[in-house]
Amino acid sequence: MGRLIDGEWYTDADLADRGHGGDGAFQREETSFRDWVRAPGAEVDPAGDASAGGADAADPFTAEAGRYHLYVSYACPWAHRTLVTRAILGLDDAVSVDVVDPVRIDQGWEFAPGKDGCTPDSQFGADYLREVYTRADPDYTGRVTVPVLWDTERGTIVNNESAEIITMFATAFRDVAGRDVDLYPVDQREEIDAVIEDVYERINNGVYRAGFAGSQAAYDEAVAALFDAMAEYDEVLADRRYLLGESLTLADVCLFPTLFRFDSVYHTHFRCNRRRVVDYPNLWGFARELYRLPGVAATCRLDHCTTHYYRSHADLNPTGIVPVGPDLDFDAPHDRDRLPGGPPAALRDVAA
Repeated sequence: MGRLIDGEWYTDADLADRGHGGDGAFQREETSFRDWVRAPGAEVDPAGDASAGGADAADPFTAEAGRYHLYVSYACPWAHRTLVTRAILGLDDAVSVDVVDPVRIDQGWEFAPGKDGCTPDSQFGADYLREVYTRADPDYTGRVTVPVLWDTERGTIVNNESAEIITMFATAFRDVAGRDVDLYPVDQREEIDAVIEDVYERINNGVYRAGFAGSQAAYDEAVAALFDAMAEYDEVLADRRYLLGESLTLADVCLFPTLFRFDSVYHTHFRCNRRRVVDYPNLWGFARELYRLPGVAATCRLDHCTTHYYRSHADLNPTGIVPVGPDLDFDAPHDRDRLPGGPPAALRDVAA
């Protein structure tokens, strides 16, 4: 996927590091921009605590409608979780969005406004997302990833770590959100964080550890952990409406993008083919319920997902042929109403 080194772009052909450790296990690189947006009037913690924000007290990043811009790909599950959170909270008018081309080859994420679902770069008219990164830091070294939260006032990247962006949306942006939905209740945050971490390690990143494994042992370990987790969470959801009980939280948002892509991409392309999501009745019902929450379906583009994975990973799919199936019906009725709880009141009237 290439990377920037001291502000200069290098393609994969220029780089020897393929992202594998000595044992063949896939290693995900840390994101680089980790500032925080705080709620208006919140004190800035000099240590950079997530609840208050880590910006300079003299010039903080403050949540304001129209100030922040999100760069995403519909194909990327990490970007997808930011879009789902934005949709559920009703931040569409508060945080603008640009969408890159789903195909990412040697030049990295590219703007392709002529393609269905893609947009131009509304901020600078850039051709490639890397140009946004070098605007924030002309000497930037690292990967160029989505999502990116851009501050139009200070002219820089605030954060490119999806877990932190969704936390900011659910906390600092509550006052500018269009819906009164609390996805990160104070009294549940420790538990939510623990579930998000477990889902990330074994499921969200687990499919990548399987798909990009460089040895049979690494693949076998990743697949075993992945399907153990899938079975465990299917059992959890047998008698819980959501992962933590009766209320929708950020933990549910973090599980959904992987489930959405699983049968169309990860099952075949990443060789995670022990079972499909549709074979897990509770995970499948859970995925359909979240899909039907207000605004969520509009964030879901399986065409972008399949095009990205099957055409961008030449080492896994040299022909670039994109499969036509499976035929999944996320609009099919779910049975989650049999369980206690449900969507928050601000979503309930339009959630079927």
